Amino acid sequence: MSKAVILGTGSCLPKRVVTNAELEQMVDTSDEWVTTRTGIKNRHIAGEGELNYQLAAKAARRALAVTGIEPQEIDLIIVATLSPHMIMPSTACFVQAEIGAVNAFAYDINAACAGFTYGLDLASQYIQNRPNMKILLIGSETLSARVNWEDRNTCVLFGDGAGAVILGSSSDDRGVMGSRLHSDGNSWHMLCMDSPESQNPDLRYDDYVGPLIRMNGSEIFKQAVRMMEDAVNTLLREQGVTMDEISILIPHQANIRILKKLRERLGLPEERVFINLSKYGNTSAASIPIALDEAHRQGRLQRGDLVLLCTFGGGLTWGSLLLRW
Repeated sequence: MSKAVILGTGSCLPKRVVTNAELEQMVDTSDEWVTTRTGIKNRHIAGEGELNYQLAAKAARRALAVTGIEPQEIDLIIVATLSPHMIMPSTACFVQAEIGAVNAFAYDINAACAGFTYGLDLASQYIQNRPNMKILLIGSETLSARVNWEDRNTCVLFGDGAGAVILGSSSDDRGVMGSRLHSDGNSWHMLCMDSPESQNPDLRYDDYVGPLIRMNGSEIFKQAVRMMEDAVNTLLREQGVTMDEISILIPHQANIRILKKLRERLGLPEERVFINLSKYGNTSAASIPIALDEAHRQGRLQRGDLVLLCTFGGGLTWGSLLLRW
């Protein structure tokens, strides 16, 4: 059975960098408060010419350039996002037009911060059934358009950006080995974002606050560590792999306290966990592909390495995925 292998990576960050010091001028916060509680120092915020699909397309072009694959060779484009350019058409359709991938079909998925990992599992299923496929998978967000800039508990956390991978089939033992994906719709209220207000008055509800991110941070912390730890350990048991065999863990970049606690529970040394949270903040579905691209370009990913991904997001959605690089 063919496995889906990552052939190339790319990423794109908006030009503007917003520091904690700048946020001090906007809300009641401080660099010390944000750094201590989140580990975030900077975040990139999109500006003119940096719409969601434009960031996604730039990341895609960089991934394509690494592989030498032409846009016309792409069969499928999947964009994981919770901040699409439009509700209809999909951001993936805009990307298709932007890069000239005229032979691809395209659609978005929304699993919040877990979107890229869900998408990687989905792309793997396509390639198992159709080994000749070339798939462009992108995680792309402009969360600055969905943040309440008066809420100091959330506005300090999020950033914009996009990461992309090109997937094809492997001719050896490399590729996606397995995954454990989960959802809990009963806990949706812990991390959520409303749609635009309904134009049907009968479908409106009393506590509507606008299409803004809302989060119960303390509850998310409790759930995220436990759920990711369980997803990782279950997956490794299923694959017959020990933690000692993992070359690198690339987790969703949400909060440094969550990442430290997770690393401790998994028994991994710092040098085997990739963290770039301080530079970009939480970029939701773009978080893991941006980190993948950065780790790849830094030489942290070598052929044959066992790479472990884990993630947690609104929904609630969470999971883990194991691949051989």
